[in-house]
Amino acid sequence: MSGARWFNRSLNRIWGFVEDRTAMRKWGIKPEPAFSFKPSYWTGSFVAVALSYQVISGALLLLYYQPSTNATLTACGQAVGTLSTGPAAWCSTYYIVNSVPMGELLLTSHLYGAYAMIFLMFVHFFRGYYVGVYKAPREFSWMVGTLLMVVTLGMGFTGYLLPYTQLAYNATNVGLVLALRLPTVGPLLGPFILADGTSQGLLSRMFDAHVILLPIALAGLFYAHFALFESHGIAPPASSDPLQRRRFNEQDEKHHLPFIPHVLVYTIKWGLLYVGILFGIAALWPWSLPTYVGNTAAAGVVTEPDWYFLWLFKLIDFQGVTPVIAIALTNVLLLYVLFLPFLDRSKRTHPRDRPLFIYIATSLLEFFILMTVWGGETPGVQISPMGIATTLGPIFAVNAVVVGLFHWRYRRSYARRLAARSQSYAGSYPRSVGTPVPSAAVTAEVKSVD
Repeated sequence: MSGARWFNRSLNRIWGFVEDRTAMRKWGIKPEPAFSFKPSYWTGSFVAVALSYQVISGALLLLYYQPSTNATLTACGQAVGTLSTGPAAWCSTYYIVNSVPMGELLLTSHLYGAYAMIFLMFVHFFRGYYVGVYKAPREFSWMVGTLLMVVTLGMGFTGYLLPYTQLAYNATNVGLVLALRLPTVGPLLGPFILADGTSQGLLSRMFDAHVILLPIALAGLFYAHFALFESHGIAPPASSDPLQRRRFNEQDEKHHLPFIPHVLVYTIKWGLLYVGILFGIAALWPWSLPTYVGNTAAAGVVTEPDWYFLWLFKLIDFQGVTPVIAIALTNVLLLYVLFLPFLDRSKRTHPRDRPLFIYIATSLLEFFILMTVWGGETPGVQISPMGIATTLGPIFAVNAVVVGLFHWRYRRSYARRLAARSQSYAGSYPRSVGTPVPSAAVTAEVKSVD
């Protein structure tokens, strides 16, 4: 017996004993198909692992952090000079980095972990988009996941100000200007975000949102997302079969493994690898704390948000694009993603059967990457309409040609394969007992591509 088979059988016996003694079978998480034990099928669980580390590391940071703008010498006298003072929020961050055992690693890994979580979230989103996991019966799961993505970005925005650096303060103010200029909604958000209009009021509101309000929303949405996942199970592989979006094939239905311990151990394995890589990167490239708000040395600091908002930051640099227009375009994009399951009415999930929506997804991905790099390289530099057209136009045009050619090629080859499959079922001789006949799905597929 191989080592893997012995390990799996041992886990099954141990967990079978636990289930029998605790009656856990009545509420245990449902098993998953054996073919799904690939990283691409569990991108959502990787986001959950990243979120778990953020919760643990954030709770440890709260033991030392002070959300106050009051001047203090207690924690950072060596940083600001014995005769000057610095804000407590920045000084407590400085204390974590320089005086708390392993504090620099903890703070850096929390920051890089936030970046990693947002990156994994985008990977999870685009992977689901391309393979069509938003189709029936998983529409509401997709919509809840979209709201989770928005709340996660909100966590990143509110947490950016907490070290109270001049760079973060400037970028937060830019973001607030965008939010407050929204028609109707902006004036309503003003008192809630700005509080009494002081720096302390702003920091307190960002801290409360980052530590209390948004985590509560995140927990509720995560529970709903996981409950919907439990209801429908993992999505079947992308297929041109109109019925395959709802069920697995007969072979996959027979080979399922229990969530506990198999899926749990699988997730823990990748989770430990994630934490190890995160610690390694944080140890090799520790985060350097920028100067605090109000320091005279911060006069030349360039306003720049974190990388996941650089695309929006650069969009405002386009001539003719006002903050109101930029926020309006963002809202249109959000509504498109949110209601995507009801816009894409095709019953097939394979990318080759959805050329228009694949073109939109690829164009958005290329747009975000280009704008992020562009915003990081030339922050605050105005872009003329001609510069916009010559930079973005070729990308969208080439993308349209490539998607169109691949769709045409796949449609022709797929039609030939279906026709050959139908002929092999029909045969050239009279059909005897036991000879398989073409399924309704195959017949429907042949008609759909003719």
